[in-house]
Amino acid sequence: MPPLAGRYDVGATTVYAARRDPRFSYCLYVPDALGRGQTPGDIVAVVHGSPRTFMDFRDRFGDFAERHNVVIVSPLFPVGLDDDAKGDDYKYLSRGGIRYDHVLLDIVAEVRQRFSLHAPRFGLFGFSGGAQFVNRFLLLQPDSLWAASLGAPGSVTVVDDSRDWWVGTRDIEACFGAPLDREALRRVPVQLLVGSDDLETDEITHREGGRFWMTDANSAGRSRPQRLETLHRSLALAGVSVTHQVMQGAGHDAAPAIEHAKPFLAAQLLEHRRSAQVTLSL
Repeated sequence: MPPLAGRYDVGATTVYAARRDPRFSYCLYVPDALGRGQTPGDIVAVVHGSPRTFMDFRDRFGDFAERHNVVIVSPLFPVGLDDDAKGDDYKYLSRGGIRYDHVLLDIVAEVRQRFSLHAPRFGLFGFSGGAQFVNRFLLLQPDSLWAASLGAPGSVTVVDDSRDWWVGTRDIEACFGAPLDREALRRVPVQLLVGSDDLETDEITHREGGRFWMTDANSAGRSRPQRLETLHRSLALAGVSVTHQVMQGAGHDAAPAIEHAKPFLAAQLLEHRRSAQVTLSL
């Protein structure tokens, strides 16, 4: 492993420009043992919502990183690319010639190379707008993941071949160059989280003339809990192992979602590592 540049590259790190596209950046939490090159580790990527509090997301997963010896990768998808004044494009993965799923894959590959990590897949968590990203990343890149956790997405994409992207998956190959890999999708355990009091609808209601308006844009339900229930049914029908948890008394708050995500990700990480050991022994 190449030597680290300094103390800001272990623990809660500085912010790095993505090598392949420096319009994007990321920060890390590197557990002490891994930073000293002592043990192998895995990666969990955590994706911010619209406020872009990406360093806070990283910090809230610091204890998880130390306990389970994983590198936390927290990307920043900035506002203002391709005249995206509200910064929503990343949630839908492709706009203005940018493939946001590929941006994350490139960042993860960069981190993997930096720390000589050999695990080909990673865990993924997102809240609100970040959960929209995770929802759609899961559909496009399931082979890259060992687990996905989504907290309170405002809009969802369901497995539905009767509706076009982004509402459904009918034209996913035309949009992204590859069909939906249902077999790989079924191999990814998924957790869905939403607060019982997360009932505001104004921000998440699509209106005709909006940047992402399309027919049936609001068909999954009015509120986040309703939309997440629709996504739950869709994934279950597709054969995905999916858990759906309503956090009683919680509003639209990332903190409880993160705390509920940690046990799920820990359990799936353990299973992922067990499977990797079995594969190596064969």
